[in-house]
Amino acid sequence: MATLRIENLSKTYPNGVKALDNVSLEISNGMFGLLGPNGAGKSSLMRTLATLQEADNGSAHLDDIDILNQPAELRKTLGYLPQEFGVYPRITAEQLLDHIAILKGIANGKERKELVHYLLQKVNLFDKRTKSVKGFSGGMKQRVGIAQALIGNPRLIIVDEPTAGLDPGERNRFHNLLADVGREVIVILSTHIVDDVRELCSAMAIMNLGRIVYSGSPVTVLEELKGKVWMKAIERDEVDSYRSTHHVISDKMVAGRPQIHVLSDTDPGDGFVAVAPNLEDVFFVKINPAVTA
Repeated sequence: MATLRIENLSKTYPNGVKALDNVSLEISNGMFGLLGPNGAGKSSLMRTLATLQEADNGSAHLDDIDILNQPAELRKTLGYLPQEFGVYPRITAEQLLDHIAILKGIANGKERKELVHYLLQKVNLFDKRTKSVKGFSGGMKQRVGIAQALIGNPRLIIVDEPTAGLDPGERNRFHNLLADVGREVIVILSTHIVDDVRELCSAMAIMNLGRIVYSGSPVTVLEELKGKVWMKAIERDEVDSYRSTHHVISDKMVAGRPQIHVLSDTDPGDGFVAVAPNLEDVFFVKINPAVTA
C-alpha cells in the first residue's frame, strides 16, 4: 500500500498570493477528496505534487520518493489528469495513448499496442479508438485522460476538477471509472463540487485560502454537525435579515424560494426544522471562519 506524506508545504507567488500555507496531509490507497472553493490553493497543491512547480518550504514523499528533490523518480510512478486536458488535433485515441506510452518509456511496440487496447477497453472507448479525439465529447476526452494517466502502473494519480462541464450521464460514467481505479492506487480528486467527494471518497480534506481547514472522513465530520443544522424556507428579501441574527451556513433556491441552513446548538425556533447535515453544510462551515461548529 502506497502512502503520500505532505509536511508543511508553503508556496507564495511573485504577486504576493500565498497559495499554500503550511499544508500537511497523509494519504493512503483509495479515493481522497480535496475540496475547496475556487482560489483555495487546490490546483497549486496538485501542481506541486505533480512536479510542475516548486514549493518554497516543506516536504512531500510518496513512500521512499522525495517528490520535491526527486521529480524524475516521481514522474515514473505518477498519473496526472489536469483541469484542461488538451489533445493534439487530428490524432486518434489509439495514436494519442501510443504516443504517451512511448514518452513513458514503453519501447516494445507489441507491448505498447496491448497496453493501449487494454486501457481503451477499460475506459469503454475501444470502439472509438480510430476516431479523432478532437471530436470527442467532454466526458469521452476525460476518459481518454484517465487512460493516459494509467500508463506505467502509477502509484499516485492526480485528477484536477475532472467533472467540471460534464453532463450528468458523463459525470456518472466518470465517477464509476474513478472508483474502479481508486481501489488499487492513491487517487487525489481535487474539486469544488461537493457531490464528487460525497459520492466517491472515504477520506477528504477541505482547503481554503491556502490552508487545510479540515482533514478526515466525511462520516466523522458529518457526525460533528449532527443536531446542529436547521432549515427554513424564507422570502427573498429576508436573507440579509436572517444573516444578521443567525449563523447562516448557506442559502439556495428551492422551488423558487430561498431555503437557508443555519448552525445552532439549540433549536432556533421561528419555524426552523432540524435537518441531517450534508457535506455542503460541512463545506460552508469549514471555509467560513465566522461560523464554527
